[in-house]
Amino acid sequence: MGLLDTGAEFPALKVSPVGGGTFDVREYLAGSFGVVLFYRGSWCPYCTAQLRAFQRAHDRFAQAGIKVVALSVDSEVTTKDLVEKHRLSFPVGHSADARVIAEATGAFVNDDPVHLQSTGFVLAPDGNVITAVYSSGAIGRLVPEDVLGLVTHVKERMS
Repeated sequence: MGLLDTGAEFPALKVSPVGGGTFDVREYLAGSFGVVLFYRGSWCPYCTAQLRAFQRAHDRFAQAGIKVVALSVDSEVTTKDLVEKHRLSFPVGHSADARVIAEATGAFVNDDPVHLQSTGFVLAPDGNVITAVYSSGAIGRLVPEDVLGLVTHVKERMS
């Protein structure tokens, strides 16, 4: 599959969050605006800065009806440490298969070591892509302020 264009249906992706269980991203986000973040790993300072920024925006996102989910190829232990260290309250998935995610979403994959490059999606309540941000390296990613502005704009157009 190629890149997900605006209006495309976001694919079914299973996420194994810290704390156990699995869920489908579309089902988790259904009925809400959603942000899906693929991050390179807990070792990436740009990624941890992005995750912290989305955590700081938690209250504003909740008021705007926006849910966030993130995932990477990191192990469960590494992801649990990241979630605890940065007090992340949104679901953060671990042990993602980079090739499967890339095939489903068009995300770029680094080969050695294998990890997903930073990728972000903003989804409408119906699960369709409003915007997608693909990066082939360390920088180039969604930021909370842009997401809030975009969702506000979309809501105004819908009413």
